[in-house]
Amino acid sequence: MFDSNRSFVTRPLLAGLGLLAQCAIAAAQGAAPPPAVSVAPVVGRQITETGDYIGRVTAIDKVDIVARITGFIEERTFTEGQDVKKDDLLFRIEQATYKAAVDQQQANLAAAKAAEINTRLQHERGKELVRNNNIPQSTLDQREADWHSAQANVLAAQALLEQAQINLGYTEIRSPIDGRIGLATFTEGNLVQPSSGKLATIVSQDPIYVIFQASERDVIAYKRRIAASTEKKPHVTIHIKLPDGSMYPHAGETNFLDVQVDTTTDTVSVRARVPNPNRILIPGGVVGVMSERGAPKSALVIPLSAVQLDQAGRYVLVVNPDKKVEQRRVTTGAERGRDVVVAEGLKEGELVVVEGIQKVRPGQVVTASVAAGY
Repeated sequence: MFDSNRSFVTRPLLAGLGLLAQCAIAAAQGAAPPPAVSVAPVVGRQITETGDYIGRVTAIDKVDIVARITGFIEERTFTEGQDVKKDDLLFRIEQATYKAAVDQQQANLAAAKAAEINTRLQHERGKELVRNNNIPQSTLDQREADWHSAQANVLAAQALLEQAQINLGYTEIRSPIDGRIGLATFTEGNLVQPSSGKLATIVSQDPIYVIFQASERDVIAYKRRIAASTEKKPHVTIHIKLPDGSMYPHAGETNFLDVQVDTTTDTVSVRARVPNPNRILIPGGVVGVMSERGAPKSALVIPLSAVQLDQAGRYVLVVNPDKKVEQRRVTTGAERGRDVVVAEGLKEGELVVVEGIQKVRPGQVVTASVAAGY
C-alpha cells in the first residue's frame, strides 16, 4: 500500500520537473541576442589650440573693365566665367576712326618737320647775310624765332600723334591681371564710352584672401605669444571650415593685422593669404576660420557622433571589458572636423559607442564592433 502511493506521487513530480526543463531550454533558445553597436577607441593626438572666427573671402586683385574711348563694340573674345591671363584680348572697339586719326597726325607731324627744316635753313642763310650786311640783325632774329617755333610745332605734332596712337590702342581692351572674368554688361554692337561703367569684372582666384575680425583680447594674447616665442614668427597659421561643414584642405597664413580697432565692433581686421588651386573658395563667400594658438599639445579625441546631451550635460556610452555599457559624463573641448577633444571623463583606449546608441542602456551587455575608419 505504501509503495503504490509513493509511486503515484513521484510520477507527477517528475513530469512537472521535465516540463520546467523543457520550458527553460525553449526560453534559452528563443532569447534575443545582445544588441550590436559600433564603437570607436579614445585616441591621443597632438592638438593645437585654436580660436574660431567668421571670415569673408576676398579676391587679392579685382578689376572692373571699362572703356576709355567712345565707340561700338566690334568683338568680344571671351566666354563669361572663363580664366583669363594678363594681356589677353577681351573686347575690340571699332578702329577705323582711330586709325584715321593716327594717319592724320602722322601727316601733321611730317608737315611740321618739313617746316622746321625750312626755318632752320633760313636761319643758317640769315647768318651769312648778316655777316655781309645784306640783311639787318632784326631779320636774323626773326628767322631764329621762326625756327624755334617750328621746333615747338614738331613737338606738338609728335604729342598729338602719340595721343592718337594711345586712343587707337584703347580700341583693344586687354586683361590687366590673371583671374576669372564674370558677366559681360555689354554685347557686340553696343556703343560704349567711359561713362558707360564696367563692361565686365575680373577677380584673381589663386591665392586668395580671407579677412576676419579678432577681438582686442585675442590680439593682445597673440602679441604676447610672439614676444615670448623664440621664433618671433609674426604670422599665424589658419584653417578654413567650409559652409558645408567640411574642412578646407589647404592651410593659410596671416599676413596683415589692421593698425586700428573698429570702434563699432571693438575688433581688429586680420587678413590671411590662402591657396585656392581648385577654385573652391569664391570671393565674397563666408567661411569659418580657426587660428592656431601656440604649440601642439597632447589631447584625447573621440568622434562627435559619440557625444550625447541631456539636462545634466554631455555624456558618452562606454563599452567596458565585460561588454557592458557604462554612461560616462565628459567635458569636451574644441572640435576637429568630425572629432572633438575630451578634457575629462575618458582614458585613452576606451571604447565609446558611435552607432546604435538608441538601442542600448547603461548596464546592458552588447556586441561591439569597431566602426569603419577607426
